[in-house]
Amino acid sequence: MSTIALSPAEERRALIVLLTVIYFMIAGFGLVIPLLPFFAQAFKASPLLVTAMFSAFSVGQFLGEPYWGKLSDRIGRRPVLIITITGVALSYAALAFAPNIWVALLIRFANGIMAGNISTLQGVLADITPPEKRAGRMGIMGAAFSAGFTTGPAIGGYLAQPSRGALGFQLPLLAAAGFAALSVLAVIVLVRETRAVAEPSAIRQVRSARLTEGFGHPVISRVVMISFIVVIGFAGIEATYGLWTEKRFGWGPRQIATAFALIGILGAVCQGWLCGRLARRYGEAPTLTAGLVLMLIGISTQGLSPTWPVAIIGFAFVCVGQSLCFPNVSALISRSSPPDRQGEMLGLNMSGMALARIGGPMLAGWLFVIATGAPFALSALLILPALWFAWSVIGKVPRLA
Repeated sequence: MSTIALSPAEERRALIVLLTVIYFMIAGFGLVIPLLPFFAQAFKASPLLVTAMFSAFSVGQFLGEPYWGKLSDRIGRRPVLIITITGVALSYAALAFAPNIWVALLIRFANGIMAGNISTLQGVLADITPPEKRAGRMGIMGAAFSAGFTTGPAIGGYLAQPSRGALGFQLPLLAAAGFAALSVLAVIVLVRETRAVAEPSAIRQVRSARLTEGFGHPVISRVVMISFIVVIGFAGIEATYGLWTEKRFGWGPRQIATAFALIGILGAVCQGWLCGRLARRYGEAPTLTAGLVLMLIGISTQGLSPTWPVAIIGFAFVCVGQSLCFPNVSALISRSSPPDRQGEMLGLNMSGMALARIGGPMLAGWLFVIATGAPFALSALLILPALWFAWSVIGKVPRLA
């Protein structure tokens, strides 16, 4: 299956439409994430069950990512996006009416399966982008993610009413469903297919292809390991962040929403403007390495912060580091994959990240019970082997002119 050739004007229009879809989808996702610890606590959940809300989603995403990515290589990106984002909208609506924590966990699992479409979105971007522009475009895509994370948490934090228990989270969850519904509408009305129709023999070839090719690749295998290692620690911090700030600084949903919104703005600027420029000047692998260093500084600062302003400074370092790290991971995988395998290889990376998000939150929940700062210490330690993998990639990828 080959990509469909686009003129420069069509390429620009396709990029704008794709970013619009991503913004609406991630705004709904970002609306929910900061509220989950408080939503679970409304059901009298323990810290371990709070973090299980994050892990349940990731189990579903782990199962969904490789399937949807591979299916999008076979039947096209557009139908997969319509199916998955519709499922996301329905699952958010169902979560708003969950009667107990166990039903909520089951819904989060289904939500994760349907949300396992990031590799499909990345596949669309790769389809419409020449190789030399992919790191910058992945950064722009990351900026759309950050913009969604800026809007979503702000809306969710101010719509939530924790004093009403679980009912106080119905309105923000329904708002998340509404954002997903807008994203589906944008796909239906505005998105054209970016993959050419495959011949039956090509479909059989994709079916028979093995993911061991990705694990055996000198670049793909290393950057997938970077994602996996880093996300184990970061997912643990994400899952316990609401509990940590509540215990350390007395924060609630609104304070966390404000912090996420401000950091989201910084992330959008870094990914949309800084990431591509650095990658073009220094290369994807060195920029990825620099991002990991900044994440290490930021996570250490957060974990040791005596006051909330210092914690926010650390949060900002992590945000900038992520903005440099993950778009270049995706760009390196895209550049190292054949055109008809990009969805599958990007799906392999997203699936690995989802696997990390299964164990990371549960491990962090256990560590949080022992010491509130332990999840930060674990995340900082895990970045060290990730840095070694990133350094080993430098020189294996030829620089683009």
